[in-house]
Amino acid sequence: MTHRRYGLMIAAVTAAAVLAGCQSGGATPLSLSGLTETADSMDPKGADACPLSYDIAKAAKAAGLEGEARPGHADGGDEPVASAEGGKRARPEEALAQNPGALVSCDFLIGREDVVVHTAATRDRQAINPLAPVIQQRAGMDLEALTAYLKQAGDAAAGKPVVAASGNLAAVRLKLDGEGDAFLVVAVGDSPGAQDSGRVSALAKALAGQVQ
Repeated sequence: MTHRRYGLMIAAVTAAAVLAGCQSGGATPLSLSGLTETADSMDPKGADACPLSYDIAKAAKAAGLEGEARPGHADGGDEPVASAEGGKRARPEEALAQNPGALVSCDFLIGREDVVVHTAATRDRQAINPLAPVIQQRAGMDLEALTAYLKQAGDAAAGKPVVAASGNLAAVRLKLDGEGDAFLVVAVGDSPGAQDSGRVSALAKALAGQVQ
């Protein structure tokens, strides 16, 4: 009788845990070690699916962006939709070796627009710095504007998107499970001034909420 009662208690606890996992979405909290492990496990040539728990269709709907949302590229090519940097593959001279961490980038489509979502985590602040070249290119910034934007985003509170003056890019600091620093940077298209900055900000906020 004792063994049977103990078994029933285990079953009840297990069922409660499963139910809680379903109610919370079951996503593993974002951590520096977890993102690094994800990056290390990815093929250096890239992957056909984003390894992070982003639901681009749900985020696009929340942001009021129209058009089918899915992984892929506007040119319809068969290029990988996810890539990784840092972790074990970081070279000594690279930012993600000097401030150890990892970066996972995923490519999506919303309508006919390419949407790139970069997720970076580092041991120390600022995790946004390794993304400086991407930000500068996508947002069409000069060095002075880039420096000012990195500071603005770096000073912002976790969960608060900071939209670039170009309107097509936003960065948001993520809350990590454990120590470290993390940022999400989302770029919609590559034409500064062509996007609704409010919707880009909303998209960044929605995506950030899915991984923390």
